[in-house]
Amino acid sequence: MLPGINDRRKLEMLNMFRDPEDLYYGDPAIYRKKEGMTQEAVEALCDKNLCQAEKILDQCIEKDIHICTYFDAAYPVKLKNIADPPLILYYKGSLLEVDHRPVIAVVGTRKASAYGMNTAARMGYQIAKCGGIVVSGLAAGIDGTAMKGALTAGGNVIGVLGCGPDIVYPASNRGLYADTEKNGCLISEFPPGTPPSKWNFPKRNRIISGLSNGVLVVEAPEKSGALITARQAADQGRDLFVVPGNIDVATSKGSNALLRDGAMAVGSGWDILSEYQWLYPDRIQRDDRPVHLKICGQTQEENVPTKRKTVPQVAQKPIIPRKMSDKSPEMVNNTVDNDKEAPYSDGRKHYSSLTEQEQLLLKPLLQGACLVDELMAQSNLPAGKVLSMLTLLEIKGIVVRLPGNRISFKN
Repeated sequence: MLPGINDRRKLEMLNMFRDPEDLYYGDPAIYRKKEGMTQEAVEALCDKNLCQAEKILDQCIEKDIHICTYFDAAYPVKLKNIADPPLILYYKGSLLEVDHRPVIAVVGTRKASAYGMNTAARMGYQIAKCGGIVVSGLAAGIDGTAMKGALTAGGNVIGVLGCGPDIVYPASNRGLYADTEKNGCLISEFPPGTPPSKWNFPKRNRIISGLSNGVLVVEAPEKSGALITARQAADQGRDLFVVPGNIDVATSKGSNALLRDGAMAVGSGWDILSEYQWLYPDRIQRDDRPVHLKICGQTQEENVPTKRKTVPQVAQKPIIPRKMSDKSPEMVNNTVDNDKEAPYSDGRKHYSSLTEQEQLLLKPLLQGACLVDELMAQSNLPAGKVLSMLTLLEIKGIVVRLPGNRISFKN
């Protein structure tokens, strides 16, 4: 906790002495001989007051927070080998054996699109199913959603915090914090009671990438903390994976730029884990079955279509014949969707009157709007058939298309 000494300099000073105790009792003259040492750093090393350290230890005991130092056998070798490893890790839960299992960091924007959120959940789930550990910053958006996907698969997760391990940030993630502690660990280099600060998060990102074999960027704008993690991953010699995004959407411009710069494009968790099968032959198993998860929490609605399947071209919408002679020509030219008096304006009311095949297709909509791809997967109907049916149901005023290639019952 001494001021005026960065992580690299702390490690250099420790390497000059046999152990931290020798450094503590070291001669100030030796401190000054170290190249680049400032007067502030020398004065800090000469301060032998341990009150702050003892206070931190008391807080850890009180709050059931564990400590792992750089010199402990349990300290991850992956993290130890980066240029500026943290000398102390405070953690809650179980410190996982990250050196003997594939670890994938999943990062992205907090203001994710529906496409990004669904993809993050699916990626987290598939990485866990294939035997990987998911690590992230537990932030809202991509990070937290990927961890939820991994937990749904029964996997292990690691949350790296930009505050003390006893502080839940954001507060809405309290449940995710508890699940992470139970199925992995919460890690921080900041002692208990440290509030979240904007300066802490870029610093903690080096730990996210440092613990990992590779970093997956799901969705990131041009100025994003996820890109900081990606740059640090590259500096640390980690692999970089990216989910391709819509080129017309701002939240994908940064991640798509990484693809242009040489990152590996992936579409499933197995695409990533297969890269490490030779390294962990007994830990990785292929599981690339499609999965469709219902995303909990808020997602930002944007016009971000999911990756479309190759389907036959659908015929144009048929013209609805005029059946009511008392309608004006203007009313005839209007579509049924615009007719506020249409007897089937509430699609849910007519669910029971639909054909068996239509009910099968629209059953997921009883719980809320769904992606077209989700309807295809859950109905097991051919893609061309699904699109044709949706077109006719839209004409009838039973369903409506929403931004993000989603379908909902029309209210």
